[in-house]
Amino acid sequence: MADGAHQATVAIVDDHEAVRLGLRAACETAGYVVVADTADVATLIPIIDGRPCDVVVLDLSLGDGTSVTENVRAVLRTGSAVLVHSIADRVAAVRESLAAGAAGVIPKASPMSAVIASIATVAAGGVLNNVEWASAIEADRDFAKAQLGRRERDVLHLYASGLPLKAVAIQLGIAHSTAREYLDRIRAKYVEVGRPAPTKVDLLRRAVEDGILPGLDDGGDARS
Repeated sequence: MADGAHQATVAIVDDHEAVRLGLRAACETAGYVVVADTADVATLIPIIDGRPCDVVVLDLSLGDGTSVTENVRAVLRTGSAVLVHSIADRVAAVRESLAAGAAGVIPKASPMSAVIASIATVAAGGVLNNVEWASAIEADRDFAKAQLGRRERDVLHLYASGLPLKAVAIQLGIAHSTAREYLDRIRAKYVEVGRPAPTKVDLLRRAVEDGILPGLDDGGDARS
């Protein structure tokens, strides 16, 4: 997890001090370096700007009036990944955090061992496919799936699985330029439904969310 040459770094943002202290203690016991624990994102940013940490564990709903989207995006701009720590029934906010680019959501009711395991997944560059938020999204009619054609789904499946675009084109028997057009179209369709996917990791996340690829919890190999 946090062993090896690189000792993974974590920051914690929660407006409840007891939660911050509990997460800090668990992370440090697991071998992570906790670079900061703060009550809001505004306090955290100057600490990690220029020195991004591997994972920021972010409370879904902070008491300072900030939105989920602005908090997730502010952290992502520092180069840090975001794991949202959430009350599981906040469906709309969970969806909003994922659309903003969070690598996953772990419910606050989860055992601390599950939280630590989720931090390990995100620190390694993975995304989560927790049953809790996947089920919530499935039940949320506002979470629109991009209407992808069969060929677009094929391109997304192979590309998000880890293949370079050139290899995707070869496997599908199409020109590299055609594969690029499909990829551009896929990204445009995700933007249309309010779920932008500018990076390959974002496309992996969308493919998992929409059932095009299995998630980590399904036994899939969700690498970027």
